[in-house]
Amino acid sequence: MIRQLVADIAAGKITARQLVEESIAKAKTHENFHALLSLCEARALERADAIDEKIKRGENAGQLGGVPFIAKDNMLAYGAPTTAAAHLLEGFDAPFQAEAIERLEREGAILIGKANLDAFAHGGSTENSAFGPTKNPHDKTRVPGGSSGGSAAAVALDIAPFALGTDTGGSIRQPASFSGVVGMKPTYGTVSRYGVVAMASSTDVIGPITHTAEDAALVLDVMSGKDEKDSTTLPDFFAFHDAVKPLKIGLIKDWMGEGVEPEVREAVKGAVEKLKGAGHEIEEVSLPNLKHGLAVYYVVVPAEVASNLARYDGVRYGNAQQANNLEELYAKTRAAGFMPENQRRILIGNYVLSSGYYDAYYKKAAQVRTVMINEFNEALDRFDVLIGPVAPTVAFKLGENTADPLKMYLADIMTVPASLAGLPAVSVPIEKAGMPVGLQIIGQLETDSTVLALAAQFQEEK
Repeated sequence: MIRQLVADIAAGKITARQLVEESIAKAKTHENFHALLSLCEARALERADAIDEKIKRGENAGQLGGVPFIAKDNMLAYGAPTTAAAHLLEGFDAPFQAEAIERLEREGAILIGKANLDAFAHGGSTENSAFGPTKNPHDKTRVPGGSSGGSAAAVALDIAPFALGTDTGGSIRQPASFSGVVGMKPTYGTVSRYGVVAMASSTDVIGPITHTAEDAALVLDVMSGKDEKDSTTLPDFFAFHDAVKPLKIGLIKDWMGEGVEPEVREAVKGAVEKLKGAGHEIEEVSLPNLKHGLAVYYVVVPAEVASNLARYDGVRYGNAQQANNLEELYAKTRAAGFMPENQRRILIGNYVLSSGYYDAYYKKAAQVRTVMINEFNEALDRFDVLIGPVAPTVAFKLGENTADPLKMYLADIMTVPASLAGLPAVSVPIEKAGMPVGLQIIGQLETDSTVLALAAQFQEEK
């Protein structure tokens, strides 16, 4: 528990430096999982010493005073390169820090390293990293999920008490499910994305990956709130209350049938019984338009990806290739710097936005997105929250889906709908034998506290 760590540091039971040194040592011990791309060792120790001095003087070190954490390497931060796991940005030193990291550091948290990811956050397995895949902390032959696979694996391996991920279509929740940790995707606009390498601007969010829902709530509370540097941010609405009244919960039956592994289905059924035992009313609900979510996502998101990645040309920053003219520079730099999945999404995005295809693809996808949002709203008028699996399978084998992009995309089929609607959603581990399974809890806009409170209660129930 992060609160206990902070209390122990403030009481002098352990120093911030000792905690940081332990985290760095664990990172080096677990190097073979390839969860991290770099360490911020010198800066982290310097910050730890400053916090210890503050405590010695009797000053308040902050809500997270002395607690080590890890950031996904698509967030600008001092002390280590920001690469987005792509050759194009290899060795890039950030000129400023992401607002989320700034807020955490103002409350005394200490960044110790940058986590691996699918390059530019394009992927669901962390196999698309230019620097090699991360391995699942429970089985090295399997993926940890993606794109925040390094962040989820690092927390599961106890390298740090929490890590930051980004979630565009499931990139926090799916790796949290595969790695057996808590992963929270807040309401769209809860946390500033200033200083984050953009993927799809209409669905990108930053969120915490932790061991407990209560820890996730604490980290989210520190990061949330309006930021003038990000016009999409909301006024600070988040206030965590861990007391949970009996809720009316909708089990999405469309996610409990064909295509869902029996192991996942049975785990979710067990979670339903556990929630009933805690006094909640659970009823099946059908949201038939959610099945279109993946198709909508892979039209809307590549369109935004193509736009956001247009700036990476090797001229202003990034690794430029030798060329004889500007056109050749662009072509060579982008060909060498982008992974095949990045190139695939750029091509799809430009295609669906092109003349003659915009109405047939992008406009139609935007209309279906609205239908899905309305369907969510109708269901959440009847239920306090919705639940279901995070993914149809447990973590798959390394290399199993790399040759089949569609098969890889299907791992996100249950996470993209909440992203398209901007809704808060959390993955909380279900106790079970074998590989981890996550229970997904989805709430209405700005009900992040309810979602996390139910997740916290679920973790506490025996």
